Amino acid sequence: MDLARLIDQTIVQQISEAKKVVIVSHIRPDGDAVGSALAFGNALREAGKEVQCVLQDGVADRYKYLPGAQEVATKVSLDFDYLIVVDSSDNYRVGNVLDDLPKPDLVVDHHKTHINFGKIDYVEAETEATALLLTEKLPVWGLEVSKDTATCLMVGLLADTLGFRTNNTTPRSLRTAADLMDKGVDLVHVYHQTLSMRSLSEIRYWGQGLIKLELNEGVLSSTLTLDDRIIAGYPENDDADLINTLTVVPEALISVLFIEQDNESVKVSWRSVKGLDVSGIASQFGGGGHVSAAGADIAGGLEEIKELVLAETHRYMKEKGR
Repeated sequence: MDLARLIDQTIVQQISEAKKVVIVSHIRPDGDAVGSALAFGNALREAGKEVQCVLQDGVADRYKYLPGAQEVATKVSLDFDYLIVVDSSDNYRVGNVLDDLPKPDLVVDHHKTHINFGKIDYVEAETEATALLLTEKLPVWGLEVSKDTATCLMVGLLADTLGFRTNNTTPRSLRTAADLMDKGVDLVHVYHQTLSMRSLSEIRYWGQGLIKLELNEGVLSSTLTLDDRIIAGYPENDDADLINTLTVVPEALISVLFIEQDNESVKVSWRSVKGLDVSGIASQFGGGGHVSAAGADIAGGLEEIKELVLAETHRYMKEKGR
């Protein structure tokens, strides 16, 4: 018996025996984090399990229509017997919800920079989305993919491929989307909610970042400060996906966005064109991610971190002869 099959059988047995399950994903959860957590949770509930999904920063308004989204907690309160983490490359990315808890029983992830931190880490590096893995693996692990579960999975797949526009998009992800549509998913509605719809405060927040854009030798950068968030009336602590919009600028080989946080740190996001690997830059600052999409949370002041990060990004560009 090969190792992959043995792991699958172990997971099947563990899920079958579990009665109370907690599912966790990373801070500032994106569509893949939310969709994967809710999909796994819904499938487990339909199998008769008691489930609590936990996201330290909660669920963004755009995803609150999803099945189970209204019940997501910000801290673990269920007396669980099985702990799952989805779409997180290391335990730091989960935030403080795992503090004082045992090692996760199962971690499902797709990041190139994944560091094993569970009893079982099921990882396919650079697969388009954790939701894609779960679409394939939930039935293997003895769980059904209902319409509600499929809708959550479609959110994750669309979010992490930007509607099938990322460099790592393969026919596999398009076939997976078709399979999810066969389950009854309304692709047009999910696409609109995940990628098209923007609140007025998000657009205003984008405006604060757009007016500060700087392009220097192929590196496009901008900042979003705490004051920008207040001016725009934006309630979250992320970038409202502005970084993905910056990738449309043809002169930008690498885009970098600095998002000031209220704990004296800065969230840095990188995006790159095909052939440039920004995950290595992010790793140097304690972060990680994918070849063309990565991030890091760095302690310190905005201007200091901006200077350090841009210097390292330009150094990498020169190393690559770009």
